[in-house]
Amino acid sequence: MDTSFAISFFGALFAIMNPVTNLPIFLSVTDGTWVETQRRIALKTALYSLILGTSFAVAGSQLLHLFGISIDDFRVAGGLVVLLIALNMLNGNESSSHHGTDGEKSDYPDPETVAFYPLTFPIIVGPGTITTLILFAHQAETLPEKIAFATVFGGIVALLALVFWNAPTLAKHLSGTARVIMSRLMGMILAAIAVGMIVAGLKSLLPGLAG
Repeated sequence: MDTSFAISFFGALFAIMNPVTNLPIFLSVTDGTWVETQRRIALKTALYSLILGTSFAVAGSQLLHLFGISIDDFRVAGGLVVLLIALNMLNGNESSSHHGTDGEKSDYPDPETVAFYPLTFPIIVGPGTITTLILFAHQAETLPEKIAFATVFGGIVALLALVFWNAPTLAKHLSGTARVIMSRLMGMILAAIAVGMIVAGLKSLLPGLAG
């Protein structure tokens, strides 16, 4: 397994899909349901996230090619999207691209039917997650890198299922301060990764910048 690739991919994907910082959102949209129902929603959300994320990872490059978008164009645009999400995390704000606008939140469906929308899309597998999956899937050219990609993505989805499954218990022990600290830390890591995406894309699009 390519360790450096796996660590870089894990840092980017975990920062965006972070189950801990998304836990309050899960509890909010499933409020009023029985624990058994919450756990069914948790498993469905993880399954939908795995399917949707895998679809973008596998077909993302082909989709970009269909619209005449190069991977470097997407790397710059996607890096900007991820950077905006990271800055929102650092400032303690929700990203409307992932969590929805106030109007969209008011139209969220009943708690028992939220597994796909809005939990899977756009909260878990939103623009930032999609960008990260497509870019790292494009980078995974060798078999070890592809194995690392599948292992990291599968592991994060499994962690997501575990955290959401135990949401009622974790909510009692996870303080607001701990969530804030993790959100700020992940925001800083995500911002650094986003800058790397933008710089890599610009170097390819504008070779003069590379010196």
